Amino acid sequence: MRGQRRAALLSTARLRSPRTVVPRGRRVVRLLVRLRVPVLLAWGALGLVGVFAAFGLSGRLSTSLSVPGAESQRADAVLARDFGQNVEGGFTIVVPVQGDDAARLALIGSRLRHVARQLPGAHLTTLEPAGGILQAELSTPLDLARAADITARVRGLLQRAGLKDAGVTGAPALQHDLTPVLAADLHRGEAVAVVVALAVLVLILGPSPLAVLPLVVAGATMAGALALVDALSHVVLMVLYVPNLVALVALGVGVDYGLLFAHRFREELVANGGAVEDALVVAWDRAGRTVLASGLAVAVGLSALLVVSVPFVRSLGVAALVVPLVAVVAALSLCPALLSFAGARTLRSARRRAARQGTWRRVAALVVRRRVTLLTGSLLVLGGLAVPGLWLRVTPGSLTALPHDLPAARTLAVVRNRVGGGSLTPIEVVIETGTSGGALRPAVSGATLRLARALLADPAVEIVAVGTRPPYVDAGRRSRLVVVVGREDFGAPATLRLVGDLRTRLVPAARFPAKTTVLVGGAPAQGVDFIAHVDGELPLVLALVLVLAFVVLVVAFGSPLLALGAIVLDALSVAATFGLLVLVFRVGIGADVAGLYRVGAVEAWVPVFLVALLFGLSMDYEVFLVRRMREARDAGLGTGDAVIEGMARTGRIVSAAALVMVGALSGLWLGRVAGLQELGVGLALGVALDAIVVRGVLLPSVVAVLGEANWWHPLRRAPRPPDPVRTGGSC
Repeated sequence: MRGQRRAALLSTARLRSPRTVVPRGRRVVRLLVRLRVPVLLAWGALGLVGVFAAFGLSGRLSTSLSVPGAESQRADAVLARDFGQNVEGGFTIVVPVQGDDAARLALIGSRLRHVARQLPGAHLTTLEPAGGILQAELSTPLDLARAADITARVRGLLQRAGLKDAGVTGAPALQHDLTPVLAADLHRGEAVAVVVALAVLVLILGPSPLAVLPLVVAGATMAGALALVDALSHVVLMVLYVPNLVALVALGVGVDYGLLFAHRFREELVANGGAVEDALVVAWDRAGRTVLASGLAVAVGLSALLVVSVPFVRSLGVAALVVPLVAVVAALSLCPALLSFAGARTLRSARRRAARQGTWRRVAALVVRRRVTLLTGSLLVLGGLAVPGLWLRVTPGSLTALPHDLPAARTLAVVRNRVGGGSLTPIEVVIETGTSGGALRPAVSGATLRLARALLADPAVEIVAVGTRPPYVDAGRRSRLVVVVGREDFGAPATLRLVGDLRTRLVPAARFPAKTTVLVGGAPAQGVDFIAHVDGELPLVLALVLVLAFVVLVVAFGSPLLALGAIVLDALSVAATFGLLVLVFRVGIGADVAGLYRVGAVEAWVPVFLVALLFGLSMDYEVFLVRRMREARDAGLGTGDAVIEGMARTGRIVSAAALVMVGALSGLWLGRVAGLQELGVGLALGVALDAIVVRGVLLPSVVAVLGEANWWHPLRRAPRPPDPVRTGGSC
């Protein structure tokens, strides 16, 4: 009886929604069909621009963690002005030595200085040999991206100078060596993602031209997004990870939107007896609205990153924000233009591949029937997964989580094994007096010695280097320098703690004279400032995401209560994702099997980026589902039947879209860069959680529990008449 009653309700709903078309939609579709050749040519031209942009973009990318206005950046400015140091544009040259033969050391020093003279504006600082190696710092006036471009030249000059066993590392060398690794990872990730996407598309749409359409939309999205990012890179900093992130997210989003449109068109084509224009109009009106709402939802989540003051994070946000906007334009213009060529063959294929809703209808009926039990159980699951997130630790980066076959990484390993990781990235304490000769005043010298002795007593410190001559005092004797070599790498907890102790305890305790400015700089201090600013602005990002998401979802759902419930569920899903990150990367569950790095902390930019992008993607899938429920509800169904109808109509398509997205994001965690692995695993797990737990169980359960309260809106004056567009078909 219950099944007969539901069937009767659905039949009534369809009778109340006669199959008509929206005139405005028809005008837009007719325009796109009439201009389909120019539309296709325009996207083809943009594709060529995107290809060339991808090749030229790498020369303007950076891995800088600099934070404008932070203490570390002010220290770097003094180091550049008074000591000629360029923290981000300097190389570390490592030469093996045997013993302490003065003649041999002098010869090596002479050859290194000869190399420095071949580079305009460069100068050399050599250190005492230790552990069988001699380290030299080669500073250039170039920024990080341009210094990375001359890495091969530096290595060539060392070879020609007779230093064939010399190694080159440092930030520019690492960026230079990582660039081809990222490119290879991207190509491998794209291949995996395309194979997964094509398999899913053939499964859902069948072996027909329709299965290729979403890949065309994805390709257009990638090309358009990379072209825009290339243009933006001339005015804002773009980090080295941008091409990988943009390309793989664009592939996932583009396929999802193309699949949504193609699936709706196929069902409308069958329902309209092969009338291509009518099918296009309904698909453009229904699926097009959903694509637009979904794209705006993703963009809203990412737009919150624009308030972050750290250029590294903000550049990732700007680059990713471009993707959903381009994807919406590509889907809404390319899909009608290409589908207008559909003919009898497409109709026959569509009839053979009619959507099967039985499984999802049964699942939906079970969710509605057991809504309280499933709601409670799924909340407990997400809550349990979120608990390990309390142990999430962040780091500015790690010099150990690098591909071991990189020349710069091999040189790092030599220094770390023989001297210690801290010698690669020392803390540099800059003491600025502001007066000529002030650096050597007795009061300043006394305070400097007190600071040095206190540092030597710290177990995290290996070496403290001070002096009264260059390179520890500048030429005008206005400033002096204390170099602190820690026992561990710059991102290790002990090193980060040491920077904090210097700033809050050790420097004040040294009692420097009034009007003397003491700044703690170097890579470890830059890492501390990076973490502090990113963590400090995470609450603001989260607040903006929640507010903007609520506004977008109220508009998309037509219900404040539904929007609020969706946001709460998204927050639970993100918290559970953080817990899974800890289990994978810190505890190591599945890390070895998946070929992931085992790290005690994730890179500090990953959590804030995950929050923004996961909220956007979660809203994306919720819009797919809830708009279909809303459509059924407006057609006259009760809440329970609307839930069943919505899940039955969208189950296959949204699950397929989520699978495609996970496949695309696998291109990130299959790579060899720790930060992108962490991001890729977090996004893939977050999307899977959202598709299986949130969209498959939690959200339908919540809607079923709330009943008619879901559809309340304070500004709704009267019940809306039945929608003029047919309710059949998918979202």
